[in-house]
Amino acid sequence: MPKGSIPVLVAGIGGASLGTEVIKSLMQAGIYSVFGCDISPYAFGHYQGGIAGSLVVKRENYAESLLDLCTSHEIRVVIPGGEEPASLLSESASLFREAGIHLAMNSQDVVAVSSDKKRLFERLKELGIPIPLTVAVSDMAEYSVAPSYPVVIKPTTGSGGSSLVFIASNPDEERWFVKYLLNNGRTALVQEYIAPDEGEFTVGVLSLPDRRVVGSVAMRRLFNAKLSVLIKTEAGVISSGYSQGLIDDFPEVQARAEEIAKKSGSVGPMNIQGRVRDGVLIPFEINARFSASTYLRAMAGFNEVDLYLRHVLLGEHPAAPRIRPGYYLRSLSEVAVGKEEIKQ
Repeated sequence: MPKGSIPVLVAGIGGASLGTEVIKSLMQAGIYSVFGCDISPYAFGHYQGGIAGSLVVKRENYAESLLDLCTSHEIRVVIPGGEEPASLLSESASLFREAGIHLAMNSQDVVAVSSDKKRLFERLKELGIPIPLTVAVSDMAEYSVAPSYPVVIKPTTGSGGSSLVFIASNPDEERWFVKYLLNNGRTALVQEYIAPDEGEFTVGVLSLPDRRVVGSVAMRRLFNAKLSVLIKTEAGVISSGYSQGLIDDFPEVQARAEEIAKKSGSVGPMNIQGRVRDGVLIPFEINARFSASTYLRAMAGFNEVDLYLRHVLLGEHPAAPRIRPGYYLRSLSEVAVGKEEIKQ
């Protein structure tokens, strides 16, 4: 197939984000014409190079604007480049389906559950998946503090990339963080803290629309670099949204992650983050989309974006390729943009 023959749009291309990592995965495959869009004219992806074109879109009527963009550029596939684009596009999936444009994402039901951590952990418990002790708090007056510490506190929605995640080592800290979220209109999720002694993992599981699991790639995270650490106190360590570490065969971890994907009804990409306790992976975050670790997995030989698109567009039936074990590390990159070159 000639290079650049399949037009693909990545929606949401902010710097050091899922969107820019997806772009790199598509460019590695070499058979796509990659377009990008973002609501910000300052999004890094506009200027990272190697793409066919990028545009600024308005937040208002987001899905309709993207549909117009797809029509004018003959786009065949849209890939959400972040949590917010994924939610917006999932709500308007029928518009794209009727136009013959594929949304490279999980089902609306799976996205909805994973986007609300209260619903997510209730569902995992129903499925018999071991989870941390978890309590959702919407009213402080009705909440009793945790039985033991430390605990992790985060909003039930909108905490992608470890946004607004805290660790509390005593009841006073716990109450303060919970009140902070409640005062800002959020529901708080309080979870027991699982130490990273046996490893923290991020696992990408790729399923197809018929629910067949193609395979998974597990990375044992490193915490040696500031980029990968959100919080580090005497109470414990909380990872950031920037994974790096050892990609290798971790059979027990991968088997549990694939079990979660199957039981959840996943029909696309899913990223599962968790820590191991007594040899068992305990998930603390699940995103039903490609993740910011996508390109690291592609570097290791598992280009999940390409495998998924080849199936839905070309009818190929992919098998999980052999990975290249090793340490996959990352840093920031920079670009200089002249004032006159900023997208309008």
